[in-house]
Amino acid sequence: MAHKCQCVSPQPTDWVKGEVVGSGSFGTVHLAIEKATGALFVVKSAESEIGIQSLENEADILENLDSQYIIKFLGKDFSSGANRYRKLNLFIEYMAGGSLAEVVEKFGGAVDEKLIRLYTKKILQGLKYLHDNAIVHCDLKCKNVLLGLSGNVKLADFGFAKRLNDRKKDKKSMQFYKPNIGGTPFWMAPEVLRNEGLDFAADIWSLGCTVIEMANGCRPPWGDNFSNPMSAILKIACGNGVPEFPSNLSHEGKDFLSKCLQRNPKKRWTAEELLNHPFLLGESSQRKEGTCSPASVLDLRLVHYDSDGSSDDEEFSSRVNPFSMRCQPMKSLVSEYHFVSSDEWVTVRS
Repeated sequence: MAHKCQCVSPQPTDWVKGEVVGSGSFGTVHLAIEKATGALFVVKSAESEIGIQSLENEADILENLDSQYIIKFLGKDFSSGANRYRKLNLFIEYMAGGSLAEVVEKFGGAVDEKLIRLYTKKILQGLKYLHDNAIVHCDLKCKNVLLGLSGNVKLADFGFAKRLNDRKKDKKSMQFYKPNIGGTPFWMAPEVLRNEGLDFAADIWSLGCTVIEMANGCRPPWGDNFSNPMSAILKIACGNGVPEFPSNLSHEGKDFLSKCLQRNPKKRWTAEELLNHPFLLGESSQRKEGTCSPASVLDLRLVHYDSDGSSDDEEFSSRVNPFSMRCQPMKSLVSEYHFVSSDEWVTVRS
């Protein structure tokens, strides 16, 4: 079970804000230093109503967690922001290695399968801890996995995370919880995009997408197949396919992905089961590449593309908050959302 973190929260008068080390749809992330001890940490700040809600949700989730695979929550405070608006600061453990996405990029965009196995196992151990405590992360991807200098791996960014309170012990019961959902479409499970409910299996689908992301040099799991965000949402939610499996993965790696990327959430393996998969245990059957069944291709008939099939966003990464989406016609769906750009992010909210 989770235990309440006993960390001492840095107070506003005891720390100094440094340079920006990240940003997202909620606000900014700054490096900070505590005056009394010289300890480094990061401050996530937001002034908008939706940004504050996201950070408050993250604080509520993290303050009761204690795992070596989960980023540590150090405290929070409210202060006056620009134009005297209320500003929320969240104090979080500093991971000097940066995100997994940044690390992959710095090392040439290619991840050796041995490293993929290592990172995937540690991510899964974090997911198992969350699921054992009735929490769904909801936004798992390389950008939300942080690395320490010694190789430790921690899950971060819990702004969309949900706690499933009224659940049976059986993680495969699929007794869906229907909350206000959110996440990043290329990594989101089909049933979540259709707003059919939320369960631990949603994180398992995102894990499969994250493994593909690592194997492909942190390119989006669905590649550059969509000309706009709504095409992605419709295809993932209403199509019949799954992301294409990387050709450079071993048979065991592709089999691991097949256990994660089942469109029927009841057929996905749990975190506990996946931790015992040969891919993570280092076992190899030495089978030839051709013995693994390929992933199903995208069902292009359901999505309209521009005539040139191009996409302006080379590394499209959007967050979505879809309500009651039922694979409606493109025109009616587009009218339900508005788009707000924030640096590299395209935020999609209903």
